[in-house]
Amino acid sequence: MPTTSQIKLTETTQKMLRCPVCKSELVLANEKLKCTNYECQTVFPVIDGVPVLINESASIFNLKDFLNYESTTFNIKPKTKIQRLLMNLVPAISANLRTKENYEMLALQVQKLSPTPKVLVLGGGILGQGMEPLLSVPSIEIVGSDVSFGPTAQLICDAHDIPFADASFDAVIAQAVLEHVVDPQRCVEEIYRVLKDNGVVYAETPFMQQVHMGRYDFTRFTYLGHRRLFRKFEEVSSGVVCGPGMALAWAYQYFLLSFVKSTAAQALVTAFARFTSFWWKYFDYFLVDKPGTFDAASGYYFMGKKSDRVLSDRELIQLYKGIRGGVSPDY
Repeated sequence: MPTTSQIKLTETTQKMLRCPVCKSELVLANEKLKCTNYECQTVFPVIDGVPVLINESASIFNLKDFLNYESTTFNIKPKTKIQRLLMNLVPAISANLRTKENYEMLALQVQKLSPTPKVLVLGGGILGQGMEPLLSVPSIEIVGSDVSFGPTAQLICDAHDIPFADASFDAVIAQAVLEHVVDPQRCVEEIYRVLKDNGVVYAETPFMQQVHMGRYDFTRFTYLGHRRLFRKFEEVSSGVVCGPGMALAWAYQYFLLSFVKSTAAQALVTAFARFTSFWWKYFDYFLVDKPGTFDAASGYYFMGKKSDRVLSDRELIQLYKGIRGGVSPDY
């Protein structure tokens, strides 16, 4: 029977856990977490110290996916030494331009809110790129949640029903997550709910990127579309996080991949595409703040504080920073 010390969450964080179905408190019994609501009484497994809190009636995932250690959004099997070697030899075509400095800013923001801030990372089974400034602050507790088992997953949950009490966290991170959920607005509403007053959200979401998680890839956002998603938040900072050079390299790679089907051929084509286009991403360091980049970026970021005020759509369109001005590129 697992004890609270065996669960991969601190005891204070465990006390904030709630049933993802009805938001009632949970109790640990017989190696499972059980909802205390008499009308619900849903039972959730704890696997290797990781609570699996999925609302099956409102999720594309099932509890059995995790009981059977099925691969969901990514393959949980570790890469071989050869695979890791090849990945290190082939140059990357992606360049995240702002993440490190954004996480530095986020660390400062949350330390103003609490001497011991709690930060929930959605999609945190594998830590996101550039998070080192946040991880380097001992007083900040990082809670890693995901819909796949991963090296830093402390909790399995679906962002559509975050299994925590209202006002639990000082910050919530959704880095490369909202394109992989079926209802991004519902997930942002859940983020808003679990944040404390003046709590901070940080999100990075693609605009010009091809499908990169197979069946679990649903949505893309323009700069304004991304801002509207967080209309209940007061903006701290926003902008381009991956530029048009990266977008071009992705399009080129996927264009070449469309000609092949076998795994071996895909690997060869990917290697060729990256060797011949990796340098395009370096243009983005020059282009990142150019107006045209806001129309052609690979992805955007948003950092904002929970607010009682809602950004109106009329205010939203005044925030446009591109060069199109409503004119079609055909003119």
